[in-house]
Amino acid sequence: MPRFDIIGQLGSLRRYARSLTRDSIDAEDLVHDALVRAYERRSTFRSGGNLRAWLLSIAHNTFIDTMRSRKSEAARLEQAGYLAEGSTPAPQEHSVRLAQVREAFFSLPEEQRSALHLVAIEGLSYSQAAEASGVPLGTLMSRIGRARAALREMEKPAKAKNHLRIVGGPS
Repeated sequence: MPRFDIIGQLGSLRRYARSLTRDSIDAEDLVHDALVRAYERRSTFRSGGNLRAWLLSIAHNTFIDTMRSRKSEAARLEQAGYLAEGSTPAPQEHSVRLAQVREAFFSLPEEQRSALHLVAIEGLSYSQAAEASGVPLGTLMSRIGRARAALREMEKPAKAKNHLRIVGGPS
């Protein structure tokens, strides 16, 4: 088996991943996922072939697979949101708050929303959610942390802008 040396290709992989994702964090995730996939399939690399082109192809295919997966997950989450909307009528103040939380949740990036959904809504453990998402445990935990931080940040302006009060309720 030929030597499988990818260290010299990391710069190209990172640049290409950054170009595809337009985000440094997503680019690192993409490079990691592509390298894992390349290592698992290293026996398919033809001796004498162009290692750089092979790795860039794997990165590209991994990106496409990820985007398809995210779109599919987003459609499922959106459908779940529609189902949840019609299932339980709530008192008005709770409906308004639920709508605010729902809007904040759906404004999260897809990978963060998906990770948080699996853990917070579906009740999966972090390791189960990582396996279900097809990402390493550390990546999942990072995405959940970023999602929670983003929701906390979205909450701050909502309280500051809330100049309306519910009649007959607390002021």
